[in-house]
Parts: sequence; structure tokens; C-alpha cells
Amino acid sequence: MPSTIKNDYKQTQHILADERVEDVDIENKFSDDEGYNERFELKELIDLKLFNDIQEGLSKVTGLAFVTVDYKGEPLTKRTMFSDYCRTRRKIDTYKKACYLSDAHGGLEAAIRGKPYIYRCPGGLIDFAVPIVVRGQYLGAVLCGQARCSDSERFEDINEFIKADPKWKDNEDLAEKYEKTLYVDYDKIISVADLVYLVINQLVEKEAINIIQEELNRQSLQLAVEKRARLEIEKELKDAELKALKAQMNPHFMFNVLSSISNLAMVEGAKQTEEMSYLFSYLLRYNIENGDKEVFLKEDIENIERYLKVQKIRFGDKLNYDIYMSEEIDTQKIPPFVIQTFIENAVNHGIVPKEGSGTVTVEVFLEKENVVIKVEDDGVGMSQRALRKVFLLNQENYEGNSLGIGIQNTRKRLINNYGQEYDVEINSREHVGTSVIIKIPEHFDERVS
Repeated sequence: MPSTIKNDYKQTQHILADERVEDVDIENKFSDDEGYNERFELKELIDLKLFNDIQEGLSKVTGLAFVTVDYKGEPLTKRTMFSDYCRTRRKIDTYKKACYLSDAHGGLEAAIRGKPYIYRCPGGLIDFAVPIVVRGQYLGAVLCGQARCSDSERFEDINEFIKADPKWKDNEDLAEKYEKTLYVDYDKIISVADLVYLVINQLVEKEAINIIQEELNRQSLQLAVEKRARLEIEKELKDAELKALKAQMNPHFMFNVLSSISNLAMVEGAKQTEEMSYLFSYLLRYNIENGDKEVFLKEDIENIERYLKVQKIRFGDKLNYDIYMSEEIDTQKIPPFVIQTFIENAVNHGIVPKEGSGTVTVEVFLEKENVVIKVEDDGVGMSQRALRKVFLLNQENYEGNSLGIGIQNTRKRLINNYGQEYDVEINSREHVGTSVIIKIPEHFDERVS
């Protein structure tokens, strides 16, 4: 966490001691080595409606209360699932101030730690703050919780800092409503905090990358006459493209998955819900951790299988899939997310629009000195005219949808790394399906210095 946040935290702690939380203001600055010095504002980065939708989905899944605040502590989203107990406390002046101080302290602690901060609030419930940090800036936090826990002693008691009135239990109305609050296991609280951190920060990071990429494009036009400057901008653009690929999972897909989890939780015992949550959290973790380095092909295929399992849970019998991989290429390395684009296209543009069920097939095998990855589906397919449109290589003049843009990003990476002969091969027929062939030089990581 940058020193600016640490300094501001110390200053704010002094203000909290004086019980003037309304004056808290954290100054956020980019570190000088990032190559981009504008300050981000959370409300300008996020789609508030989408954030509200995701927040409501998380509340339905977990039963916990949620609200998103900016770095000043001001709410940006609606409060969802707030308990009667907490609403009642905040109507009483004696306890209202302690609640607001608790929120402010939780958000600041999360910013300092750079990860979710779980604590016991002055009202005896378990809360946690999930920091939203982009390129060193603390932009705000998602505040969650309002639950009882049998292992609550394992969490830090924030009352040591707030010094709230402990006599609230003498209030019969409050005591009765406290006993009716949600009861959550210790392990579930930890898991929910980690999941919220992955989902929220990936969404915000992706929007920040889009803004940075627009700025880098503008700079590249201004400095095109200077070769050295142009090369530096191109390098930054490539880095931004890799980060964009890392965060390429569609936010609406995240919301659809959360909605599916919520629906499943209401109609069944929870085994399928647990599996879907587990798979989805691993998908997010893989996307975040594997953006800048080669990965083993086996790991990439395992991640694709997780994605297909999640989609299988969503769409049921409508979607089937088969994966075949030769064991002799287990140790092959590959740039991350080269295959993912075509798997998503096969599901979303091939199988989902089709009447009836469909199958996505992935085959990975060795052919001469190349690793061949074949992705096929028996979905709706494309006409030759539509195929030519998404296959245009000149991305700068391309005005199509994300299907074409995703293909162009992948093709450019393959051609730039290995040459024109490693361009992607795509064949498609309407009402028959689509076939994609990707080739990678065997053990290319050993050939490149």
C-alpha cells in the first residue's frame, strides 16, 4: 500500500479519536513509476447499476448486508439486506456515531492491509471491509456483514478503537433483534470476503485498464514522429492488452453466475451451489494471477474445464462438452488466455442461440513440431460474410462487437510471437457449427531468450 495512504491513515486515526469522522479525506496518488498520473474516482470507474445488481446477488447468496462506499466513506450504492438490529441501532444517537466510526475504521484498516479486514463491530456482530485498490490508489470499500458467529472471538474487536457504550444489551428491543440476526460459520465469512474481493477488484481494475488504454492510444498519436517514444507507447499498450485479457471475463457473466447461484440456493440443498461457487472463485483467481507469464498448457485446459463446468450448471442439458488432451504435452507452455476467447465464443455465440442442445469439443495433440489445439462446436455457425467480418486483422479500423475484437487480440499475439504461419484458422457453416485451429511451436519457451 502506498505511503500516502499510510500517512493519511495516521491523520485519520487522530480525527477518529476526536469523533469527527465527517472530516475524513484520504488523498490518493499514483506511484510515479506507473506511467500514468491521473487520479481515479470510483464513481467514474464503475457502472453503479451493475454494482447494485452484483451487490444484491451477493446478498441473496450469502444473506449478508452490503454497501459500497468511496474513499471518503460516502455510500455509492444502496444498502442491501441491512438487519433490523442495525437499522434500529443507527436510529439511536448514542450508537449511530459508533456505527459510522466503525465503518470508517474498517475501510481504512482494509486499505492499509490491502486485503479484506474482518472484525467485530461495537454492536457485537461480525463485519468485514473489502478494499477497492487500483494501481496503488485506495478508491473505496465494500462493507459487508451484520452476522453473528460462534467463533467471533477469533476476529479483532474494533471496540478497542471506537470505545462505544457496551450497555446496549440492557435495551430489550435491541437485544431481541440482535438474537434474530443471521448466524454464519467462521469459514463461510472468510470465503465470502475472499470472493467479494476477487469479484469487485477485477471489475474495477478492468474499467481502469480501459481508461489507461484510451490515454495510451492518444499519446501514441502525439508521439508517433519520435521512434523511441513510439516504441515505449507500444510496449505500454501491449502490457495493457495483456492485463485486459487477464480481466476479460465479462462482468455480466459474473452477475449471471451469481444470480444462478442465488436461484440454486433457493431450490436445492446446496451441493450444486457449493460446486458453482468453488469453480467460479477459481476461475477468477486464475484470471487475476496468470496475465503476464506463460502457463502450462495442462493448467490452461483445467481452467477451461472449470469454465465449461460453470456454464454446464447454468445451461443444464443444453450444453455438453468433451476435452481430449495428449499426455505427451503436459509440460508444454502457452501464453495465457489464447484458448479462452474461442471457448467463450463457442458457448455464447454457438450453443446458447441454438435450438436444442449442443456440444463443445476441445482436442489438444502434437503434430510434427507443433502443438495443435482444436475447438469445435455444433452450434448455429456463421455465414462466410459474417466470418470475414470478424476475421479482419486491422483491429484499429474494426467496429464490430467483442467477438471480433477478442479474435483479433489473440491472432495478433500469435503472429507477433511466432510468425504469420501461426495465424488462427477458423471455419464455420451456418446451422452446422464452427471449428477453430490454433498452433503453438512445441516448447517455444525454450527457444525464446
